[in-house]
This record gives sequence, C-alpha cells and structure tokens, in this order.
Amino acid sequence: MPDALPPVDDLVAPLAALRRDLHAHPELGYAEHRTARLVADALRGLGLEVHTGIGGTGVVGLLKAGGSDRAVALRADMDALPIQEESGLPHASRTPGVFHGCGHDGHVAMLLGAARQLARTRRFDGTVVFVFQPAEEGLGGARAMVRDGLFERFPCQRVFALHNWPDLPLGHVATRPGPIMAAADKFHVTLEGRGAHAAMPHRTPDAILAAAALVSQLNTIVSRRIPPLSPAVLSVTRIEGGHAHNVLPAAVRLLGTVRSFDEGVRDTIEAAVRQVADGVALASGTRAMVEYDRYYPATVNDPDAAAEALAAARLVADTALVAPEPAFTSEDFAFMLQACRGAYLWMGQASADGGGVPLHHPRYDFNDAALPLGIRLHVALAEQALRA
Repeated sequence: MPDALPPVDDLVAPLAALRRDLHAHPELGYAEHRTARLVADALRGLGLEVHTGIGGTGVVGLLKAGGSDRAVALRADMDALPIQEESGLPHASRTPGVFHGCGHDGHVAMLLGAARQLARTRRFDGTVVFVFQPAEEGLGGARAMVRDGLFERFPCQRVFALHNWPDLPLGHVATRPGPIMAAADKFHVTLEGRGAHAAMPHRTPDAILAAAALVSQLNTIVSRRIPPLSPAVLSVTRIEGGHAHNVLPAAVRLLGTVRSFDEGVRDTIEAAVRQVADGVALASGTRAMVEYDRYYPATVNDPDAAAEALAAARLVADTALVAPEPAFTSEDFAFMLQACRGAYLWMGQASADGGGVPLHHPRYDFNDAALPLGIRLHVALAEQALRA
C-alpha cells in the first residue's frame, strides 16, 4: 500500500481516550456545549485560530501554512442521537436516552487527530478549515452554519466530509461522483371524521378505515408513478388514533418518510401524496390535512472533487473504490455541497470477524481501530488540495 504520510501511531491512544469520553458524554443537536468546548480548547492548544458559535454550537479552526490563498474545509459532525444505549460498554453513555449511535464521536476524534498531524507536519500551502458541525441528525446544522456565513467568512475551493460505514470492511474507503446520499422528506397526514360509538359506525366517517386505505394507496406511488430506473422509497412509519375498543376516533394520524435523488421525482411524490390523501378523504367522507417537509436535499458529490477524494484515499487505504450505488440514508452535508464544491466519503469500520453493528442501533459503537485511517485520510485530502 502506498504511504506518503508520516506515521500517526502516537496520536491514536489519546484520541481513542477522547473518543470514549465523548461517547460517555453525548449531547443532542444544538446542545453540544461540552463537546464544542473540548474541540475549541484542543484546537487552541495546537495554535489554531478558533471561531465558535457558528450555526449555534459549531466550531471552526484555521490552520495556515505557506503563502497561498487557497483553502480546503474538512467537516466532522458532533451531535448524538435520542436513543437509549444498550452496549454495556465501560464508556457507555451516562446520559439516559442519548448516545453516539452514529459514530460522530469518532468523526470528531479523527478530525482533531488530523489537525494535530497537519499542525506538526505543515506539508501544505494554504489554509485548512476544520469545521465541527452541530445537529446533523435531522436538525440541519450544516444549513445553519452555511446560513451563518461559513463559506463567506472562510472561503474554500473544496469541502470534504467522511462517515464511518459499518457495511464496508475496515481499511476500505468508497465514494462516487454525483448522488451519494438521498434527499429526505417527511409527511404527516391527519384524516378527520367526527367520532362515534363503534356500534354506530354510520354516524361518522371512519377515519381508521380511511387511514388503512391511505396506507395502501401511498405504497403504490413509487411503483406506479415513478419510472423504474429512478430510485425512490416511500414508507409509512407510524399510525396513531383512537383510545378505546368501542369508540371510532375523530382523527387518525399517519407519519412517513420519502427518499429520492432527483428533484423531479421529489416533486412527483409530494404532489402524489397530497393527491392520494385528498382522494381517500373524498371517498371516505373524511377531511385530509397534509404536512410535507423536504428537510434534507440529496448529497451530490462534485465529480472532480470525488476523483480527488479517491486519489487521496488510494494513498492511505487498503482499498479505495467507486461506490456502485448511493445510499438511501440522508446527510445534511448536502447543504455544504450546495454552497461549495466537494465530496462525501464512506470509511469502512467493519472488523474482520464481521462485527459491524448498524448505525443507529442501540448497541452500536465506533471502531477505534479505524482512527488511524480516518486521521490519515483527512490529512491526505488536505495535502492533496493544498499541494505546496
């Protein structure tokens, strides 16, 4: 395996300890106060120029070398998930109902490790912008940082981010040009009748029966309205209504998600959800109210930046490959890619024994054996973008 980078072995043990401390003290989106303080203090300790409070609790560190005005941004997300951890690990979350089930603790540790390595080697010409982002998990922290002037205050030619990926073996890195993560929408439909005694169903439109019909109709949208070669997913994930066995409820509520990669497909699905809900309401005598939220766009890699990312990955990874297809999960790094050309990468963390608990699983834990590759990958991305 080619290796153009100085060793990072001495960084791994302290960063693993930091990562486990972050895991034990998780914080939800826009509440990453302790995490942001640790990050800011660590960056200041390296002599970086540090800016805090960007997009809420976001932190930015600037490392300069040489005289070039070029800049590259490297981003890590900091927030945890509202899930009860069930790992039983010594460093398990000490905060009930909150834990790092997506590996953002590892992302923070790897980017801090890259800052340490780049600060001591300085084999680049320009500015590395270290972006520690809040609130990736559904709250749009990347959008908040962009709106707060991230790329106006710290102009960059490229922005990169990586995410640990339990589906890939340890030592593997993958990315692709174009879409890599899906757009994420959510819908909330309320079907209203009047409510009545269950023994007298003729006295009210049956909201439960209407909801059952609506679920069936919604699940035909992708298969019957979207071209077969345009990937999309629609899932109804929650139904609630009623409180007693002998009462027909006055209202039933449905919640669901839509994932897609093309804005035209997205438009078609949203229009169809509204149309189907209205049609079921008309047929059942209920009233339909639809809330549809397009909360994350698709994550779309710039082709040139994706090629550059693969070239950097080949310097440090056992295997660097073009991902054959995008994932249907979503990522708010999409907002940064809309503001600055760049690429998003997956870094494998599955161990040789097949131990790769899925992201967002209550027994998930970041694999500390991936820390060296994560550090070296960030460093390679920065050095390649800012070749002296």
